Amino acid sequence: MSDLYRIPAGNEPPRRLNAIVEIARGGQSKYEYDHNAGLFRLDRVLYSAVHYPGHYGFVPSTKAGDGDPVDILIWGSFESFTGALVEARPVGMLRMRDEKGDDEKVLGVPVADPRYREVEEIGHVPPHFLREVEHFFRTYKELEGQSVTTLGWEPRGVAEQYVLNSIVEY
Repeated sequence: MSDLYRIPAGNEPPRRLNAIVEIARGGQSKYEYDHNAGLFRLDRVLYSAVHYPGHYGFVPSTKAGDGDPVDILIWGSFESFTGALVEARPVGMLRMRDEKGDDEKVLGVPVADPRYREVEEIGHVPPHFLREVEHFFRTYKELEGQSVTTLGWEPRGVAEQYVLNSIVEY
């Protein structure tokens, strides 16, 4: 398996990003890409009776404040799997803080799905879905004895600048 971190951040970053799926929508198994082994490993199974509300992964060739690639959650009803490469358009970003510090999550939509063609901004996403995402990230580590604080949603422009900064940092 090739080193996934060498894949570019996207063809037109920050408007179109490459996202590597670690956990498919509905999953409870937390897979993470192991750079040294060149494969995905099971980090843990979620302790809570919750599941990922979207396809979760990372944007390669980026470096977030925590030293890891940028986290991305892709809103979509399409099937996916660990290791899939999905081209996504960012529409916003959830600001969060966990035990390690700031932990932003970019929210994107799949470029290849025409159902999301008109979704350009965070205001185009149903408010209930945004609440589901916040609730998930606020509670998914609770039974592990860890707390997460959500700090609200940012618009697309903030998400795009965050991605650009992480590409430079990489």
